[in-house]
Amino acid sequence: MKKITKETYLNWYTNMLFWRKFEDKLAAVYIQQKVRGFLHLYNGQEAVLAGSLHAMEIGKDRMITAYRNHVQPIGMGVDPKRVMAELYGKATGTSQGLGGSMHIFSKEYKFHGGHGIVGGQIPLGAGMAFGDKYFDRDNVTLCFMGDGAVRQGSLHETLNLATLWQLPVVFVVENNGYAMGTSVARTASHQEIWKLGLGYDMPCEPCDGMNPSAVAKTMDKAITLARKGGGPSFIEMNTYRYRGHSMSDAQQYRTKDEVEEYRKIDPITQVKDVILSKKYTSQKHLDEIGLSIKERVIECEKFAESSPYPDPSLMYDAVYEQEDYPFLKHKL
Repeated sequence: MKKITKETYLNWYTNMLFWRKFEDKLAAVYIQQKVRGFLHLYNGQEAVLAGSLHAMEIGKDRMITAYRNHVQPIGMGVDPKRVMAELYGKATGTSQGLGGSMHIFSKEYKFHGGHGIVGGQIPLGAGMAFGDKYFDRDNVTLCFMGDGAVRQGSLHETLNLATLWQLPVVFVVENNGYAMGTSVARTASHQEIWKLGLGYDMPCEPCDGMNPSAVAKTMDKAITLARKGGGPSFIEMNTYRYRGHSMSDAQQYRTKDEVEEYRKIDPITQVKDVILSKKYTSQKHLDEIGLSIKERVIECEKFAESSPYPDPSLMYDAVYEQEDYPFLKHKL
């Protein structure tokens, strides 16, 4: 496993804080109706991504996830300006403004979405891992999902085949406690999601998803196993989201006191506390990082604001391969 050093913690703090502020800005511009449609924010779950990235081989390994997918591509190397432009529906976005919040992709950086269908990414993740195994590549695919997605039949079909074929994939459940507004306790007779892997004789375990160090160690073990041909693993990351399921969520299923309790173990605060307790840097330096991040977020906003919208004809180009498609009643 790659060592977790002073530099690791400083990078975690910088990246996690940027992701948090980036999404806070998205929430603000959403209220201004500059970003429209659905918007699912990642606030509180940053440790899962930070720890996973530390364990991955960036540039080789792949990542696929559901619709809470704005900061993952940034972590994989995508320019955050292009991510914000995509949410604005601009031509400079990662999908030329046609994908929006839930469908961010980057083949170049091996980030394969962003999928709006609950659980839809799970068999796709196994499929990419199958391709890597077929062509004898030592890449590993990380396939993320929410706790609600584990109730989809496609998960169980995928786990069965992934184990049968010993695919190099790590299935990661980001269990933030609620599938939209439905608690885990109301969706199954047990609340230990990781045990679903036992039914497929698959290595599986829970992990503290609020601590990037714990995430890195757990993910390193699973990724190493997959890379060596040991097959898939099923990991439950116990985490929490501080914002609603989406921007339209009234959050009547939980109390403010519950949210505040989880804020006491905020992953960014945990990393900051380690940095200061071990004297990796000063509070002054952390404040400077915060100011730098604020400027970066503003740059992303300005880029998205100033970028042009895509030409409407692009919608036809992206859907119809045949230029003289006979069933188009209106041509632009």
